[in-house]
Amino acid sequence: MLSPLSPLSALSALPSPARVVPVLLLLACAVTGLPGCGAGRRLRGLGRGRAGRARRPVPAAAAGYLLAGLGGLVLLGPAGSACAVGAAWFTRRRRAARRRAERAVAAAGELADALARIADEIRTGAHPAAALAGCSQDGPLARGVLEPAAAAARIGEPVPGALRRAATGPAGRDVERMAAAWELADRHGAPLAGLLTQLLDDLRWRIAHGARVRAQLAGPRATAAVLTALPLAGAGLGQLMGIAPLTVLRTGWHGPGLLVLGVLLTICGAAWSDRILRAAVPS
Repeated sequence: MLSPLSPLSALSALPSPARVVPVLLLLACAVTGLPGCGAGRRLRGLGRGRAGRARRPVPAAAAGYLLAGLGGLVLLGPAGSACAVGAAWFTRRRRAARRRAERAVAAAGELADALARIADEIRTGAHPAAALAGCSQDGPLARGVLEPAAAAARIGEPVPGALRRAATGPAGRDVERMAAAWELADRHGAPLAGLLTQLLDDLRWRIAHGARVRAQLAGPRATAAVLTALPLAGAGLGQLMGIAPLTVLRTGWHGPGLLVLGVLLTICGAAWSDRILRAAVPS
């Protein structure tokens, strides 16, 4: 008959690297089995605020870091676990930067369409407040910027101030320029339709130029991705050939040191190439 301490005795009999894996698996099961917060669900039921949207991806990110650390620990020991978590963090930042860039391009396109509509309506004799009130026809990103300005125009408040307060999204600089054009028309009587048309021409040129540059940078981006993946492919090829690079990287003191140095240099190279490619695209 087994004693109650027999599972602990069996766990303590394992070697120290293999002893950590069951503990981490148990911790992962405990984290994923935590009960949800009823207060959070009630607050989300009342309305979706910015804080609720910001906190939602945190459990997924923590689970991703935990799985990356666990995989690195099994393959390459503690140094591999730290490197895997760092690589997961860097990959998540790259994806977030890519999503921000895509959102900025989409916001610029929606704002250009909204500027074209407003300028055409003002040119045909509509009042600027009425032109702003038609923002319900625009895209969601442009509508989020123009709705506060339309509300300010309805109650007689300055439109440039409302636009500047709303200039916090991905197209914030273009909204600032729109506010400056609106203020120039209010103060000095300049034709608002002409100012918005000039801003629209510049915005459309930047969108088209950015699309051409991104298309031309597809080759360098692919080259940078291949160069970033070469160390991982080389380690896998060496492992298949029987050279056992994973054993070298997790034993002694030089192996983990070379692993950490290699991962740091790879991350720095990827970040530097991303910065060069990002600077080539007009913002």
